[in-house]
Amino acid sequence: MSSHTAAGTLAAPTAANAPAPALAPAPFFARRTPGGVPGLALFLNAGDPPLPVLRDLVLMLDEEGVDCLELAVPFPDSVTDGPVVRRSARRALDRGGAGLDDVLAFIADVRPHLSHLRIALLADWSHSLKHRDLATATREIAASGADGLLVHALPPRLRAEHLESAAAAGLPVVTTCYAKSDPETQALAAAHASAYLYLVAHYGRSGTAPAEGHAALARTVTALRAHTDSPIAVGFGVSTRRDVEAVGAAGADAAIIGSAAVAAVERAQEAGLDVTEAFREFVRSVLPEEPHRTA
Repeated sequence: MSSHTAAGTLAAPTAANAPAPALAPAPFFARRTPGGVPGLALFLNAGDPPLPVLRDLVLMLDEEGVDCLELAVPFPDSVTDGPVVRRSARRALDRGGAGLDDVLAFIADVRPHLSHLRIALLADWSHSLKHRDLATATREIAASGADGLLVHALPPRLRAEHLESAAAAGLPVVTTCYAKSDPETQALAAAHASAYLYLVAHYGRSGTAPAEGHAALARTVTALRAHTDSPIAVGFGVSTRRDVEAVGAAGADAAIIGSAAVAAVERAQEAGLDVTEAFREFVRSVLPEEPHRTA
């Protein structure tokens, strides 16, 4: 499979032939300081918008100071995603050209041009990895220039193999837990996070918010700190600057915006707008204000 970008058709990278990525920026959400503004991660499906447009959009995110792009290899009918994200994945799949190899080629092309933005690849186990050798696939993901890896729906029996493969490839991993997970599950997820810990604000589908609000997660964030030195990022139901600030008030290092980001892309495409510029406006509407920044 191949990926068509503004730079042309790219072959999928391998550990042997992938171009060396640019010098990696600081770790995920490194600018977060106690009491300071939280970092920002945005979720998008690769292929929605189409990869040539997505390339311009990713470069724009870097310009605007977004900390992280969670870039998903699209997969159909996710039970944990709401209708907005599921429609996005279906659009990407219907267009074709957004399989794992295509997405790795895309990352290899764009990653050397980024000065701040980090890319965390999200790959579904059944759709993208089940029929590949896990160690080989992990090396290829690392060679593409991806800064971190989150494997969706990984069977528990393969957790140790996944962590070992990632460590051998030098690829940080994103782990997840729910705010209502039992303490042992939370501690294990925190201990294994080497990119960042994704704290899911509540059990349900993406796009829905916790009834108590995100600031109420402060006790959970504090408890997780005892088990990890990695950043803690909070997602689910985060859609506005106020939500991002509430996540920061809970003591988390970053907020993750998923459905609202995908919806902004959907609206721009349906209206026939310049997706990159329309998304720039969305980004500016949700980025927390820096102390030195004027309105």
